[in-house]
Amino acid sequence: MPPDPVDRLAPEARPLVDAITTAFPDLGGAVTDATEARRILAAAPESPFPAPVVGAVEDREIPGPPGAPAIPVRVYLPEPDTAPGPHPVVVFFHGGGWVICDLDSHDHTARRLCRDAGAVVVSVDYRLAPEAPFPAAVEDAYAAVCWVADHAPELGADPAALTVAGDSAGGNLAAVVAQIARDEDGPAIARQVLVYPSTDARQKSGSFDANAEGYFLTAAHCLWFREQYLGADGDPAHPRVSPLLAENLAGLPAAHIVTAGCDPLCDEGRAYAKALRDASVTVTQGHFPRMFHGFFGFPELLEDAREALAGAAEVIASAAYDRKNGGDQGGRAG
Repeated sequence: MPPDPVDRLAPEARPLVDAITTAFPDLGGAVTDATEARRILAAAPESPFPAPVVGAVEDREIPGPPGAPAIPVRVYLPEPDTAPGPHPVVVFFHGGGWVICDLDSHDHTARRLCRDAGAVVVSVDYRLAPEAPFPAAVEDAYAAVCWVADHAPELGADPAALTVAGDSAGGNLAAVVAQIARDEDGPAIARQVLVYPSTDARQKSGSFDANAEGYFLTAAHCLWFREQYLGADGDPAHPRVSPLLAENLAGLPAAHIVTAGCDPLCDEGRAYAKALRDASVTVTQGHFPRMFHGFFGFPELLEDAREALAGAAEVIASAAYDRKNGGDQGGRAG
């Protein structure tokens, strides 16, 4: 039997986990329809904390992949006096199992990265499953990275200091896009910041069993997300679904990977870090043994979240520092 969740989760995190579990739809149980899941989330209380202040925010649309609709994005610009430009730039992909969440659900996270890293952040509202199953989200993600690389100067950003980032399913998309950019000879990506990423959709790791329930994200949620994303006949071992299973990880951008010990996805995130290191990719990690999937979004309440955010922001900013100092440029793709 898995250990008692109360004993493994940090005491300050338990009330938060219980609260968000209560507000979250019972995915794969009482709730099996994606539209209903989104309706429940939309009705949940908004964050009581004020939005982090940035220089400017603009909603716009960018071209989608060939034959696909335009992609909504939200562009965050740092305050002008935080650091001289051009700024590092982040293409950010929200989590939500490729099925739920959007620009609004991750607005505070995008703002924090913009503010704390002094970076331009482009948050991507990629198409969601099951209406648009795999590979639609991947195609949108790659199209967005290409657009940002091409348009970075007009955003006040340095295309040579480009980071792909995301949490959970968004971390999956960031990892997959980094592999595609390498294979397609661009665009150049300097860093990848993967926050409790999904890297192995086979869902067979030890942490998947040990953390199957009691810590907000459950094994049942994960299975439901996978079914929506891949459909009945999808292959969870496809490398564009499970980047850990790609044949070749050499030549990828330097990676920063955040994991939480009370998370079903913990082991696959750590396994991806090891696999990247084994392929001679520079990797830094932030592991938080007593945290849960989703903790990164609560720096107002959790010291571990503040530490994780600071680590991610430092990695993003370092792409610009290294560029200006003429040093390592973070493992250019291509």
